[in-house]
Amino acid sequence: MPIQRLHPDTIEEVKQRADIYDVVSDYVVLRKRGKDFVGLCPFHSEKTPSFTVNQAKQMYYCFGCQAAGNAIKFLMELEKTSFAEVVLDLARRYQVPVKTLEFEQTQELQRQLSLREQLYEVLALTGKFYQHALKQPQGEKALNYLLRERQLSESTIQDFALGYAPAGWETLYRYLVDNKQYPVKLVEQGGLIKPRKEGGGYYDVFRDRLMIPIHDVMGRIIAFGARTLGDDQPKYLNSPETELFNKGKTLFALDKAKTGISQKDQVVVVEGYFDAIALHAAGINNAVASLGTAFSLEQARLVLRYTDSKQIIFNFDADAAGVNATEKAIGEIADLAYKGEVQLKILNIPDGKDADEYLHTYTPQDYCQLLENTPLWLDWQIRQIIKDKDLKQATDFQQVSHKLVKLLTNIANSDTRNYYISHCAEILSLGDSRLIPLRVENLLTQISPTTNYSKPAPSSTNISQSINSNKKRPLSEGTLLEAAEGLLLQIYLHCSEYRELIFDNLEERNLQFSLSHHRFLWQQVLEVPENLGHDLLSTVQNRCLEFPEYMGSISHLFYLSEKGQKDMLRVPQVIQAAIASMERVITEKRYRHFLELWQQTDAKMEPQQAAYYYKAFYAEKQKLQLLEKQRQFTISDLL
Repeated sequence: MPIQRLHPDTIEEVKQRADIYDVVSDYVVLRKRGKDFVGLCPFHSEKTPSFTVNQAKQMYYCFGCQAAGNAIKFLMELEKTSFAEVVLDLARRYQVPVKTLEFEQTQELQRQLSLREQLYEVLALTGKFYQHALKQPQGEKALNYLLRERQLSESTIQDFALGYAPAGWETLYRYLVDNKQYPVKLVEQGGLIKPRKEGGGYYDVFRDRLMIPIHDVMGRIIAFGARTLGDDQPKYLNSPETELFNKGKTLFALDKAKTGISQKDQVVVVEGYFDAIALHAAGINNAVASLGTAFSLEQARLVLRYTDSKQIIFNFDADAAGVNATEKAIGEIADLAYKGEVQLKILNIPDGKDADEYLHTYTPQDYCQLLENTPLWLDWQIRQIIKDKDLKQATDFQQVSHKLVKLLTNIANSDTRNYYISHCAEILSLGDSRLIPLRVENLLTQISPTTNYSKPAPSSTNISQSINSNKKRPLSEGTLLEAAEGLLLQIYLHCSEYRELIFDNLEERNLQFSLSHHRFLWQQVLEVPENLGHDLLSTVQNRCLEFPEYMGSISHLFYLSEKGQKDMLRVPQVIQAAIASMERVITEKRYRHFLELWQQTDAKMEPQQAAYYYKAFYAEKQKLQLLEKQRQFTISDLL
């Protein structure tokens, strides 16, 4: 349910009824200290409590990691769910009537909520039914398979709620419909039974199979995976898609792995249920499985909520099918990987083993060492391109070169691209270092016509220099822009009396926010109706909470630290410094651009062009000096 469809009255009533202490105490042991409650922060590891809850303000704040917000924000951050999902869950908890902006939508939503609650109930009961059947004589074969062939302990079988579906055609049907009196259509909508094509009646979807419950991130059963115990095909059978279950948007074991992913700051994605189960049983608790389908962009976004470094490791089988699955998975998130928005690595276990097989022979420490040495996806791709190719043969050399150029062309980050150009040039040089500069030039020549960079492609000398250079500047352009734009937005949100001044300055100087997350926040600000200006901060924050991909980069702007409050005392100076800093970054780019053009122009052959470039870069240089004076104090002092 998008936030735009939830009626503001519903959101407001949820905020009023959802007590911060009540919500937080479900997750944190809180103790009274003065007017506040304190406990160990759930967002970072600590031994001394620094997490405070203030009931009067209905806010929480951590002095250790600066996490802050209300009850809704707390659940969003902890459960990594959307604003609308949290509001709806709290509405159910506090019995708040859910209204949307249209009456028909409200009725439909209430119907869907009721259906979902009933499906959760039916699936939970079915899970218990399968668990019970596993311990009965009829489930002996399935239990032996788990204990002996899969070498799982009783506690692991219990933790993953593994079970057995009896062989009868109507065993589950009779239990749920005849015994428990659930409506037959409801059980069918849960993906548990199907209508017979002839003769009427229904039959069980899962029969004589080992049952593996699939949970959502909150630990509720939403579907089942089923493995045959004989020769039936397919070997693995998943529940059909239902109101609760979307295979492409679900990951097996994410409910158990989300804490481990956050702690280890990486996620391991494997192919099979038992790979994930084996890893968790071995204490490697940041593993999930992709339900037998190609890893999707939606699944990537799901796990990226839990890792700050955005590190994903694909550990698929090393056979042809596994390599094909890896290629498809890379293709799904290639755009994110090329841009550096995902730190993607590929692990192929030696001897073609999967994770489950590997752990039968080696220790969990051995597996962790493999993870430690896992190559980046680009290195893996390059290995796949040159695999079984003889670069001394003209045909193979041409094919490899063409594929490498295609790979390099898509790399957005110039430093990364330069590194891999050099790396690929070494491969194509076949050990002859004298050929490396030539190979670099050849690669650049093929790459540059299809790229769209503002600067000319660098020479091989510049490539080498940029790879080996490790110079640091006191304050980079990115840092300067981040600070300047962030300060302006923070002042605009918190100080209504200065909004017109900021808006006029941006208009007069024709400045725009350069960083994507700041542009997004500014767009949300501009879309707020004027009559809500008095409540701009909370209105914009509520809008932004629906977009977690941006919220992580801008959430700090909605709160004022102690230093931020001091900066608010000198707002005019801060605005002047921030505006001047934003303009300075743009002017600096123009200055370098015209200087470079002037240096590349032959004054004897093109005197007018050279004179134009000289005049242009000199004017930008003078403007830079003026902007430095306007800043008065540097943005670094305000950080």
